[in-house]
Amino acid sequence: MQRHALLGARRAVVLVATALGAGLFVPALSAGAFAAAPTASPAAHRAAPAATAWTGSWSVSPQSGGPSYSGQTLRQIVHTSIGGSAARIHISNVFGSAPLTVSDVHIAQRTSGSSVNTGTDRALTFNGQTSVTVPAGGSAVSDSAAFTVPALSDVAVSFYLPNATGPATYHQQGNQTNYAAGGDVSGNATLSGAATNGTYSFLTNLDVQNSAAQGAVVTLGASITDGVASGTDDNRRWPNDLAQRLSASGRTVGVLNQGISGNRLLADGAGQSALNRFDRDVLSQPGVRWVIFSDDPINDLGGSPAPTGAQLITGLQQLISRAHQAGVSFLCSTLTPFQGAGYWTQAGENGRQAVNNFIRGAGSGCDAVIDQDTATHDPANPTWYLPAYDAGDHLHPNEAGLQAIANAVDLNLFGASSGTGSPVISLRSHANNDYVTADNAGASPLIANRTAIGPWEQFDEIDQGGGWIALRAHANNQYVTAEQAGTQPLIANRTAIGPWEQFQIVHNGDGSVSLLARADNEYVTAEQAGTQPLIANRTAIGPWEEFDLITQ
Repeated sequence: MQRHALLGARRAVVLVATALGAGLFVPALSAGAFAAAPTASPAAHRAAPAATAWTGSWSVSPQSGGPSYSGQTLRQIVHTSIGGSAARIHISNVFGSAPLTVSDVHIAQRTSGSSVNTGTDRALTFNGQTSVTVPAGGSAVSDSAAFTVPALSDVAVSFYLPNATGPATYHQQGNQTNYAAGGDVSGNATLSGAATNGTYSFLTNLDVQNSAAQGAVVTLGASITDGVASGTDDNRRWPNDLAQRLSASGRTVGVLNQGISGNRLLADGAGQSALNRFDRDVLSQPGVRWVIFSDDPINDLGGSPAPTGAQLITGLQQLISRAHQAGVSFLCSTLTPFQGAGYWTQAGENGRQAVNNFIRGAGSGCDAVIDQDTATHDPANPTWYLPAYDAGDHLHPNEAGLQAIANAVDLNLFGASSGTGSPVISLRSHANNDYVTADNAGASPLIANRTAIGPWEQFDEIDQGGGWIALRAHANNQYVTAEQAGTQPLIANRTAIGPWEQFQIVHNGDGSVSLLARADNEYVTAEQAGTQPLIANRTAIGPWEEFDLITQ
């Protein structure tokens, strides 16, 4: 109880007022243009036009040394953050040693596996041509295509590689099943017999046009940001969870994941260092207004010899200065605990504490603080992960921990809600006057036993029409279900909404509400005066079936 209460009351995100709050959009390359790896100074970004019609919806950071292809079609699945009415893609050959030819490029809404909805399929062109050759060290941006991009959905991008590519510019830690098939089959509904892989090759961005877009936030980091401990095809990296929260709040903010597993702030290795890739991977992103800098320094601290906290702080200050020169707000994240990991040392821990103290202190230059440390550490052992959030290696958070990181982000940093998102509610039981919680980060049934509201006690109320609603738990971003047609306790473990996940809010005469489960047409009760999990098994309303509905 005390453990979760601390998480619920974790340190609020603090916004440091600056003259840069309005942000600055950085223009992307024009359709069909090429560019070498960006080397422009931040001043060049600052002098650029202050608006763009494009906002990034999905991205990965390019790396060197990918697989080679020849005479194959790649179909790669991207999970969007915001939607739009038009789309374009970016092809990168930034680490290539020879020109790259890409042809017969298609974009379509994915149905399942390698299959697409052919009714949505659109061919993409580059300067009006169906094929483009990208020079070594360059990149290309497609022409705009009238294509409906749904928010928080899977889009398939397919293209044919007619010539030998050499080692691809790729993103290694994709956590997504992608497909490669022989021949030019980009326009096929399904790629029969395709080989699968978990990386992205040549494809780095999907941009959208959306008049409601408020800009994009880039999440810059290492394996924690890259979602290394999240499940393949789950889309449960913490930037995905943040995109879900932003969408539910009514904000139209693109979330662009620029994490690279093993990446560092100061030294190249697994990808270029954050210092060396900052202009390309952050400042050149379409519509960028914010950057959240996350876990890179943990990998620096695991090196031998580890840099000092002062050296890391100097590197961090350089990034902050470069962001501010470009008109981009810099949101600093405290470093998560890593004691127990194979490369943990006391010197590394001292460096982590120094960085965290700097970030939390006055005068850091950070425009806000995302306190990932407090959100994930064990209050009884602050240099260790909370066991419920530990993926098992003491270095990476599991999906519950990734959700906790996303929950630590104050959405008000991204401007006001449009008011079109789902209401966020909590429920206080009349059985014992305690709040309903999705206990154990949603892994345990709902129970009314909390005295304060934190993320585990918050739910999105999602209108299903006809008077029915669904409840999406902030604890794990999954839907509450009346398990086994209401015969088992309520639990938040569903990724889609069906009859078991629908409830009707019944308004009682005393101002309280009751929940009628569609699964069995019975009322939800805080069983045994709230000492047992919630279950939908009552035919009449009494105090145990009454709740105060609190809108956040």
